[in-house]
Amino acid sequence: MRFAIGDLIIYGETGVCRVEDIVEKEFLGEIRPCYKLQPLYQSCMIFTPADNESVFMRAIISKEEADALINSIPEIEPVACDVTSPRELSDKYDKIIKLHDCGALISLSKCIFEKRERMIAAKKKLSAVDERYFKRAEDLLFSELAAALGIQKSEINGYIKSKID
Repeated sequence: MRFAIGDLIIYGETGVCRVEDIVEKEFLGEIRPCYKLQPLYQSCMIFTPADNESVFMRAIISKEEADALINSIPEIEPVACDVTSPRELSDKYDKIIKLHDCGALISLSKCIFEKRERMIAAKKKLSAVDERYFKRAEDLLFSELAAALGIQKSEINGYIKSKID
């Protein structure tokens, strides 16, 4: 078993989940050990085989890693967001999200934030693709940082500002 009951993990696009239990369940005609996962920010329960390789799973970062990452935010370069086709942009952003890497999420967020600032200065609106991926990246990032730091997700923005200002 990679994870134990009580562990906080990243589970695919769902984000942070707590391993509530490890149970035997039938999957595809065979009895297999499964994680019973409770997403921290959704009201559902997920059962997934412990050996599931089709959905990304990893332990969340540690408190020390979260603090180090927050302290490094000013040095993280934004990813290049120069693609203009909505489809290509969506594909590019999706690949970054699927890395499940906090640094990559910060880089993506900074890219879209800077793009938003340029659009505001030009009295234009940010595209729906940019808005959607900005919210998704921020949600995944803030969820993991909050869980790692043991604070509420609603407090993470203030925590980050207090560390880097």
